[in-house]
Amino acid sequence: MEHKEKERVILIGCQTTEDDLRYEYSLEELASLTKTADGEVLITVTQKRDRVHPSTYIGKGKVEELGYIEEELEPDLMIFNDELSPSQIRNLSQHFKARVIDRTQLILDIFAQRARSREGKLQVELAQLQYLLPRLAGQGTSLSRLGAGIGTRGPGETKLESDRRHIRRRIDDIKEQLETVVKHRERYRERRKRNKTFQVALVGYTNAGKSTLFNRLTEADSFEENLLFATLDPMTRKSILPSGFTVLLTDTVGFIEDLPTTLIAAFRSTLEELKEADLLLHVVDSSAPDYFNHEKTVWELLSDLEVNHIPELTLYNKKDLQNPDFVPTSKGKSMIISAFEEKDLEAVLAQIEETVISEMEAYHVFLPASEGKLLSQLKNESIMRSLSFDEQKESYECKGYSLIDHPLTGQLKKYVK
Repeated sequence: MEHKEKERVILIGCQTTEDDLRYEYSLEELASLTKTADGEVLITVTQKRDRVHPSTYIGKGKVEELGYIEEELEPDLMIFNDELSPSQIRNLSQHFKARVIDRTQLILDIFAQRARSREGKLQVELAQLQYLLPRLAGQGTSLSRLGAGIGTRGPGETKLESDRRHIRRRIDDIKEQLETVVKHRERYRERRKRNKTFQVALVGYTNAGKSTLFNRLTEADSFEENLLFATLDPMTRKSILPSGFTVLLTDTVGFIEDLPTTLIAAFRSTLEELKEADLLLHVVDSSAPDYFNHEKTVWELLSDLEVNHIPELTLYNKKDLQNPDFVPTSKGKSMIISAFEEKDLEAVLAQIEETVISEMEAYHVFLPASEGKLLSQLKNESIMRSLSFDEQKESYECKGYSLIDHPLTGQLKKYVK
């Protein structure tokens, strides 16, 4: 992304819980999000309160103090570490020259930068418009003086300044377009189901290393970078297991705590892919100090999506940078790996293969020499462990494993001796 210069940002947080560590991590995450959106953090201002101030989020005294800090540092932007109500944004904007946005707007902005596919772009625009609708009043003046920058990318200023009716019409229009896209994807999924391929989905907190792993396991070129939400659009590619058996691997958008509600709804369909998965690879960044909460966030979201019954293999990634306090916490199978180590990748593929075989049934058949087509299908669509030609019987003796509900499995029944 080419920008002339980074926007100067002040971050503001209000701590209402006793959990100091958790609060610090959420501010660090806000700083990472700001960096991803191409902002430069000048200072982080925080305040402890029993609850946030209903009209200004932080207390009146703190607002005054922020005014002095603003005069001294001259930021372009102030980002608050929560979702602000329309009236809070309005009140705060009257106190400061810099633009005021909240965590939700920042995340929406990053999604707007990252969306590649038509569907991704529509999802983001829908989420942005739904976020803006209740906040339109009082935005007129501030919007007219915006050039561009964090929190303004996406639908574009002119649209936002136009009346609510226009925005509501656009929302209906996007929803219609998205329905078409969803139907299209359902047809794809149906076809995959009919051909019965084994599907593996990568899930995990944002920036855990899913795309790097995806690229290494599929020789693909998904966007990988040390940024939050580097991947937005689900991507599916073939991955070849040690036996030569092919599975489909899907990379998904990174999960994050306190994901804006407008986005959860918008990206549900993106995560629908998970429902078709036969195995989830849950990637956890073992170098992150807050890795356990990241893991918990993912578990909760998987449970919300009703996919927590799917077999799961946890991959604790970035072992070379591992946090000194790291302890594996997964309830099921797990491995400690680095996506850059060849032997770790081989071990992951071998482990996937083990899972695939556990979902298959063994076969031992004698195929007549005339069944060449079936034989080549067996080689491509099952895990074949041995193949030999019996000259006397003029048939191929084949042993291996095939997926239980694969059309092949039915065809083989008549060749069992």
